[in-house]
Amino acid sequence: MWVLVNLLVMVGMLVVVPAGLRLLADPGIELARRCWPVGAVAGAVSLWLPRGPAATALATVYAVAAALLCAYAVSRPARPRGEWAAEAAVLTALISPAVAASALIAERSGYRLFSFELGVLALTVAHFHFAGFAAALIAGLQTRIAPGRAADAAALTVPAGTLLVLLGYFTAEAVELAGALVLTAGMWMVGWLVWRYAHTGAADPLTAVLLGGSAAVLAVSMVLAVSWALGEATGLPHPSLGWMAATHGVANALGFAVCGMVGWRRAGAYL
Repeated sequence: MWVLVNLLVMVGMLVVVPAGLRLLADPGIELARRCWPVGAVAGAVSLWLPRGPAATALATVYAVAAALLCAYAVSRPARPRGEWAAEAAVLTALISPAVAASALIAERSGYRLFSFELGVLALTVAHFHFAGFAAALIAGLQTRIAPGRAADAAALTVPAGTLLVLLGYFTAEAVELAGALVLTAGMWMVGWLVWRYAHTGAADPLTAVLLGGSAAVLAVSMVLAVSWALGEATGLPHPSLGWMAATHGVANALGFAVCGMVGWRRAGAYL
């Protein structure tokens, strides 16, 4: 399972985040965008080294690149009230790699940050590349593609669900379940908006297939997320972590995030 998780994290670092950063049209992000590949390669290499000083040092290089994204997020000018939903999604996306970096440094050094098991920290790294960065960014993008209440609701619900899931790590499994439900609702709204655009606004068949596929995958993969969170909170039978990585993880990383980023790049969509 951990080989698969590492491979998915590499996809997040080396493919999803740089592709997503290219969907931000603000010139102010250029420094962070140019520095990201250095940090991403260092972070990816750290995943395959034994826990210790070398792996921790490389994870720290990744954290510096993530910190540059946070610095850019703080420097973004205030947006008009009508753009607050989109901005909440963009800020969530930009800050998510820093959360992943904190977990990565702790896990690579063998330190149980906040008393979490090292395996939980490794999964946190994966989640904040896809449920954090990719999902939030694509949710924010919908406010440009299909402005309206549904897009604004999705752009607010995805960050809110991500935050609740994170809080659930520190409080109770019931909070984590609530976060999974909120996040799923937001992701389904995103999926519906993407699906609608794929069938009505995509400029060419390949773009339509990429975006439509990402939406369809999202609808199924989030059912798995809810079933796992529900089982953890109630004790009901639910998929194992290994099974979740092979299904929910692969679907979200490749089907939703990668196909979605490529599709929106082809569509010429920018935030």
